[in-house]
Amino acid sequence: MEKSSEKNTSAFAHLSTLSQYIIPFGNYIFPIIIWSSYKDKSEFVDHHGKQALNFQLSLLLYTLILALIAIPVFVTVFLQNLPIEAVFNDHEDFYIRNFNFEGNIGLLSIGATAVVLFGLLKFVEFFLVIYASIKASNGELYKYPLTIPFIK
Repeated sequence: MEKSSEKNTSAFAHLSTLSQYIIPFGNYIFPIIIWSSYKDKSEFVDHHGKQALNFQLSLLLYTLILALIAIPVFVTVFLQNLPIEAVFNDHEDFYIRNFNFEGNIGLLSIGATAVVLFGLLKFVEFFLVIYASIKASNGELYKYPLTIPFIK
């Protein structure tokens, strides 16, 4: 049976990943600090710290893959529909006329799917972090789904 302090520290390791909404890269910084401080003192905290970090690193990889799909698609579609006069025009007004959605619906669908998947990923992340912290505070071991074990 884990001690109350181990349970609280493990739960806080998971919840500290939500600091990303306030502090840039807080979802990596704070779990690393908590995990590295307690990994030698408790196997329970070591397990949960690794899980929190592996989950955040996996999400980073998934986000990069989605961005590598969505950004080039939207840039390509935009540039294909950008008239050359709009680039070299000396007027202050910038108009793009006759944007062709029909010719690019396949690419736009792929880009929109990547954006929707990113939104779904962030939504699921929030609830999985809460669920993992509840499991940790109850003294149970938890493994995030679809997590790549970067730290073993």
